[in-house]
Parts: sequence; C-alpha cells; structure tokens
Amino acid sequence: MRIDPLGGQRQSGRQRRGGGIRWWILVLFAGYAAWQWFGNAEVDPYTGERAHYGVSEKEEVQLGAQAFQEVLGEAQAQGALLPPDAEVSQQIRTIAQRLVSRVPQVTADMAAANQQAVPTSHQGFQWDVAVIQSDQANAFCLPGGKMAVYTGLIPVAQSQDAMAVVMGHEIAHALLRHGSQRMAQQKLVQMGQMATSAAIGNMDPQQQQSLMAVFGAGAEYGLILPYGRNHETQADEVGLMLAAAACYDPQQAIPLWERMSALGSGERPSEFASTHPDPANRIQHLQSLMPQALAFRAKYCQ
Repeated sequence: MRIDPLGGQRQSGRQRRGGGIRWWILVLFAGYAAWQWFGNAEVDPYTGERAHYGVSEKEEVQLGAQAFQEVLGEAQAQGALLPPDAEVSQQIRTIAQRLVSRVPQVTADMAAANQQAVPTSHQGFQWDVAVIQSDQANAFCLPGGKMAVYTGLIPVAQSQDAMAVVMGHEIAHALLRHGSQRMAQQKLVQMGQMATSAAIGNMDPQQQQSLMAVFGAGAEYGLILPYGRNHETQADEVGLMLAAAACYDPQQAIPLWERMSALGSGERPSEFASTHPDPANRIQHLQSLMPQALAFRAKYCQ
C-alpha cells in the first residue's frame, strides 16, 4: 500500500491503474498546445511582437458588424442612441474621421519601424461611430472599425485632445486585431480544460474540482490577465501615435489617465489581478512614449 500524493490510499495492481492522473493526456496536450501556440505565431507589424489569431480578418469584420448592430438595437430600444445630427454626435464623428484618416500613415510608419510588411487588414474595415447616452465613462471599437462612445466619458475627457487619445486607443485595439488574439487564447484555454478534465476523469469529484480550480487559476493569472495587460499597453502606444498624427495633443494623455484612475474613488485590484496596467505604470509608460508621439505630430501637422 502507498499514499496517493493527492490524498487517500490506493491499492497496487488493477486498482492502481484505475485512478489518478492520466499524465499521457496532459503530455500530449502540452505538445499540441506548444505546436499550436508557437508554430502558428505571426509577427504583429504594429508592435514587432509575435501574435496568434483565432479567426480570419474577414470573419473579424463580420463578427464586429453583428455585435455593433446588437449594441445599436439595445441602445435604440432604451432611447439612448443619439441621432447623428446631434451636436455631440457630430463632434465625436469629426474626431473619429480625423483619426481614421491617419490610419494608413501610422500603420505604414509603425510597420517600417519594426521592419515588417505594411498590414492591409484595416482596408476592409467598415468604419462607423455611434454616441450612446449613458453614465459610463467608456468607449469601444469592435473588430472591423465599429465604434461607440458613451456620453459619460465626455466630462472625464474634458477636451477633444483627450477624447482623441481614448478613441485612438480603442481604434488601436481593432487595428492590432486583439479580438482575434483573445479568441486564439480562449481556444487554448478551452483545450486545456478539456485535456485536464479527461486526464483526471477517474478521480473522485472533490479531487477533480480541486485540480480544475488550480488549472483555472493558473490560466487566469499566468495567461489571461498578463495577455490583457499587454494588449492595453500596445493599444496605448498605437493609439497615442494615431492621435498625435491626427494633430491632437498627445500630452493630454497624462492628465486624462490621471482623471480616469480617480474614477470609483481610485479603488481597483492590484495589477497582478487585473487585465489593465496599474495607472501609475500606465502613465509612466505614456510619458516614455511622448517624444515619439510628438515626432509623429511634427511630421504630419506642420
């Protein structure tokens, strides 16, 4: 008789072979996951970092358009969708148009800086922006270029320059294809859950629950949260260059994020437990990018 490292006693012989972890399943999954993750990676021309995509560019545009229609339908049903001719809608549309007009130049510049071919995915985007009446201080840009700005963001932004920084950040998420990258990540996590479930199928329910909880925590803190923080940092960089090239003042990013960090009385989880960078770290990173952003502004705004 020997002691099972996961608790309980197990007999030798047939009973020994009946329980425990099927390690060969986990080994096969680890090998397949490594091949899938590292073998299919592509260099992101905006950042020079390796990236993984879960769906094609065409599928991204379709999914984004579908999600946008759902958002508009819900806002319209609630009477929250502002008409295009409203003054605030026109102001937001003007900012969006200026940002979008600089996408080709910024895309080419950043790809050249990383010695990559200029990406063309943005050429298939169907750009549009809606303004939604809401207390939320938020905005988003879906894959394919569909944007929404909530009116609660306006008093936080306080200026067109700061609003352009936020909208540039959201547009950058779409340009960087972060939606597709998140889908690739989710597929990997789902495969890991299936492999773990199969590998521990002969354990008692309590042990299964404990191991699945360990896997979930490992995936969240080791992959999902760091991945999200990296996406936010990438969007900060690309979005800041986009706002600067569109002739907005990139230096307004610093007081903007100071105001954003003060929302909710400044209460938030630690960076380790969040999908977003710590506000102080974010501001420090933006400050380090300022010379590059001012160079973009000087290049396109003489």
